[in-house]
Amino acid sequence: MRRGLTQKELAAALGRTASWLSQVERGVQPVNRLDVLRLLADGLGVSLQELRPDAPQPAEAPEPAPQSNDLDSVRLLLSGHPALESLLATNATPPERPLSALRATVERAWSLAHSDRFAELSASLTELVPMLESAVRRGDGRERPEVYGLLARTYQAVAAAFTRQNEADAAWVAADRAIAAAERAGDVLEVFAGTYRLAHALVRLKRYDQAEHVASTAVKVLCRQSHYAGSSPESMSVLGSLHLVLALVHARCGNRADTLRRLGDARRVAGRLGVDRNDFNLEFGPTNVEIHAVSMAVDLGDAGEALDVARRLDASGLSAERQARLALDVGRAHAQLRHVEEALACFLGAEELAPEMIQSHTTARSAIRDLVLVAGRGASSELLALARRTDAMA
Repeated sequence: MRRGLTQKELAAALGRTASWLSQVERGVQPVNRLDVLRLLADGLGVSLQELRPDAPQPAEAPEPAPQSNDLDSVRLLLSGHPALESLLATNATPPERPLSALRATVERAWSLAHSDRFAELSASLTELVPMLESAVRRGDGRERPEVYGLLARTYQAVAAAFTRQNEADAAWVAADRAIAAAERAGDVLEVFAGTYRLAHALVRLKRYDQAEHVASTAVKVLCRQSHYAGSSPESMSVLGSLHLVLALVHARCGNRADTLRRLGDARRVAGRLGVDRNDFNLEFGPTNVEIHAVSMAVDLGDAGEALDVARRLDASGLSAERQARLALDVGRAHAQLRHVEEALACFLGAEELAPEMIQSHTTARSAIRDLVLVAGRGASSELLALARRTDAMA
């Protein structure tokens, strides 16, 4: 009240949802984590001790140094119109590659994205995106819907890669283009898959209210249409993935009850699906739901719960990115419990699976930095070498 802020305005400034802030103010949602208390104090313009007198003075962690990004050339591509030349060509000009070759190249791009091989992905995309943008304008009209579908899937791969490298603004642009291309392709579920990518970009931007609105609106629309609400494996994959985004939003806001509720929704959809699938490159299924459960437990500070869930998991059937993400989150859980050697083994395992991810992913670098601080003078040479490789202490 002293700041003259409404509940909604303060929530937006904090990057949290208004419903979360309402629960905090009413005492429904306790706030015990120092980083969240510090966020509230900063938003209100008061000291941490004014909110919690017994809180220790936190040590300021150094800001990570800017990292070179293997997707920089793709960012430049997104900054302009990738098909200017084709706008001046006649419609009779054939596409540069046959449709079968375009399909194979899009599949290759997604394979690289699932493996977090960003340098190779960037080289592929800088050629593929202009080619597809040209093909939808210059190719055979009968093939145009399918080419738009390939373009939608390609832009989704771009969005997924940028999200993982914490380049959320570029991911937002790519996701928006994926949605537009999917609509032109006439593929409704592909539109919803693009919406999933958009919600993830908004989470990375800490626009939690927007992410919640995007994903919850999509869930409501899907559930109102019986034709799409769980009537096929593809629709269940999309619906379940959207529930996972909503669970992630609530976990990032520290809202335990709503996190568990949305995670339960995703588990029920995965139970109906029964198997791990990769519809729309979402990798949705029972195993991926539990990988998310591990990550969200760590976000909520439930390291023991995260390790209990992880022990029951076999992620060997999923992509290298998903396996590496699980290893990373298990490492984060061990780090929270000050299990230095166990955490290091997990981080090294994640590095072996997806070296580019752990070397560029903000969460990975932060987790390794925290582990070095926990180990202190007892940090092993292996841990210090990993920190140097990832530039975690910059």
